[in-house]
Amino acid sequence: MAFESWPAGGVRPVEELDVRSFLMEENSTAERCYRSHSRSSVLQGLPFGGVPTVLAINVVLWLILLLIFSCLRKAAWDYGRLALLMKNDSLTSLFYGEQSEKEKTPSDSSPSDSETKDMGFCSWLTSLYHMKDEEIRSKCGIDAVTYLSFQRHIILLMMVVCLLSLTIILPVNLSGNLLGDNPENFGRTTVVNVPAQNIFLWLHSIFALLYFVITVLCMAHHSSRLEYREDEKVARTLMITSIPREISDPGLITKHLHEAYPSCTVTDIHFCFNVQKLMKLDSERRKAMKGRLYFTTKAQKNGRIMIKTHPCAQIFCCDICGFEKVDAEQYYSELEEKLTDEFNAEKNWISMKRLGIAFVTFRDERMTAVIVKDYSRARCRHKPQQSSITTVVRSHQWDVSYAPAPNDIIWENLSVCGPRWWLRCILLNILLFLLLFFLTTPAIIVNTMDKFNVTRPVESLRNPVITQFFPTLLLWAFSILLPFIVYYSSFFEYHWTRSGENQVTMHKCFLLLVFMVIILPSLGLSSLNLFFRWLFDVRFLDETDVKFQCVFLPDNGAFFVNYVITSSLIGTAMELLRIPALLVYSLRLCFAKSKAECIHVKISQAYEFQFGLEYAWTMCIFSVSMTYSITCPVIVPFGLLYLVLKHMVDRYNIYYAYTPTKLNQRIHAAAISQVVVAPILCMFWLLFFSVLRLDVRSDDRRGIQ
Repeated sequence: MAFESWPAGGVRPVEELDVRSFLMEENSTAERCYRSHSRSSVLQGLPFGGVPTVLAINVVLWLILLLIFSCLRKAAWDYGRLALLMKNDSLTSLFYGEQSEKEKTPSDSSPSDSETKDMGFCSWLTSLYHMKDEEIRSKCGIDAVTYLSFQRHIILLMMVVCLLSLTIILPVNLSGNLLGDNPENFGRTTVVNVPAQNIFLWLHSIFALLYFVITVLCMAHHSSRLEYREDEKVARTLMITSIPREISDPGLITKHLHEAYPSCTVTDIHFCFNVQKLMKLDSERRKAMKGRLYFTTKAQKNGRIMIKTHPCAQIFCCDICGFEKVDAEQYYSELEEKLTDEFNAEKNWISMKRLGIAFVTFRDERMTAVIVKDYSRARCRHKPQQSSITTVVRSHQWDVSYAPAPNDIIWENLSVCGPRWWLRCILLNILLFLLLFFLTTPAIIVNTMDKFNVTRPVESLRNPVITQFFPTLLLWAFSILLPFIVYYSSFFEYHWTRSGENQVTMHKCFLLLVFMVIILPSLGLSSLNLFFRWLFDVRFLDETDVKFQCVFLPDNGAFFVNYVITSSLIGTAMELLRIPALLVYSLRLCFAKSKAECIHVKISQAYEFQFGLEYAWTMCIFSVSMTYSITCPVIVPFGLLYLVLKHMVDRYNIYYAYTPTKLNQRIHAAAISQVVVAPILCMFWLLFFSVLRLDVRSDDRRGIQ
């Protein structure tokens, strides 16, 4: 917009005054915002927000990490394909554990087997494209296919948003001239560059609403395609808790249910016991048995084998320590006998460790529906049906629900129940809240590092490449660390089902990530502590109102673009490498006592895929991209890049690196609801920007009067 000469009387037009005042306000705000970080040795700026620099560095590092992974996945004890070994966890596979190709039995071979596709150095890349959903379903289960289908819907949604944002919103932003015409100015691509009186600003609001509608339609389509086939026996089985522990006769439960619900026929009842110690002993016993069979077979071929039984016996440097060698077959035979005796003793004692939980199976599903409906009404002060022995079995205290699938239950966690479980859960979440209250975002960690001059060497380099790349790398690193704290808090809550654990993890991690990556950094805040002060402390608002003007500065949007780039390339490559899991794997191999234990570690190292945590990560980057898709449309292509690479990485990890996980449908439905949060945040951000701009205009109008 060209500035014209003032009219007679020396009074400028209101529209021109608005443009000049907003531009001057923007420039002064930028100076104050950047001045607030002038002492920081980490947060520095570059032309075009440093986006080309960060992108180039990330591409180079991404290629290097992929090369490292291609070397490690087979060289490092088959680390990158551990899940393929899980199906061979049989006694015969131990005899051929040295060579990966020999660990398959002929019955497991098939022309479509992944082993035939995974022969070359980078063949894993091509196998990702040729892998079909039917193969993933047969090996990994329906939940894996549902998760990958969800990602494909999100990718399609982001493609539509990317097309609209780049072809319509970005040209509108570039059509403005409030921030000049310098092509190196990142702010020209943002909504800040569009004058307040520009009629095309309405397009931003219309497209924000359009994105919301498209998101809802896309998720509705995904929801309609959800496949969930519940096991017939699970549908006919109820899980009853709070049963008096002194009741050991299942006939009492049967009698009560028959009298209270005459139309319902009980076919089976199983009480639950504290099996935590029993399961641990069984695992150790099986491990010793496999070690005995391994060395028995080796002895038949090569004669008597002597081993050292201390930890780290597989490390060559321990040969000089002088530990005595023992006969391997005899050692594992004695160990197996000892553990078997302990196992049998615990098994005989298990009847005394009743938990007050029972699984009751009925003849058909209609019977379970009647009882569940009756007990659901009991929560509204309605007494459930009674019998002649109601006072004995205390049926009015029961909690009745449909039983989870057996492989969804974490059996060792059932021992933590009642007030003990609630106390543990409350204390863990209080500690988690106190931690996150003061340490919510990576920004506060970076500021703390600045106080101790930890990053001063970076500043002394005076290298704009490093000073721009370093903060986004720190943000990515710390945004991984803090959600893992949330994940382990859910793990130590001892949820009874994997579905419950994953769903709680997903909700808590997503809430934390939205706060720490989107809301608080955008508002110029660094922790929930400052967030609550902003909400309730009027003096704090007066002192820090300039922070909110920093939300739509050019470098703010560029910072989020750089974060998405780092997550897309380095983040996905690190998910392939899984460095923490590799370190644990290496340590377990180092502490193995014999070759048999090394093989046991190899076939038991793969963990379950954490759907809750991965859903939260995917939704975080999707929400960042969608939130800034209108105000900063340059971010959208990199958000799409993240979703595509994340889909490919998860596809590989689910098939090659993780064991199958059985969950219920609720976690997939909950993920759908989280997707809708993203376009809502987008509309809220646009509203926030409009309010800020209107506030500037109102101040200028009052100044004229």
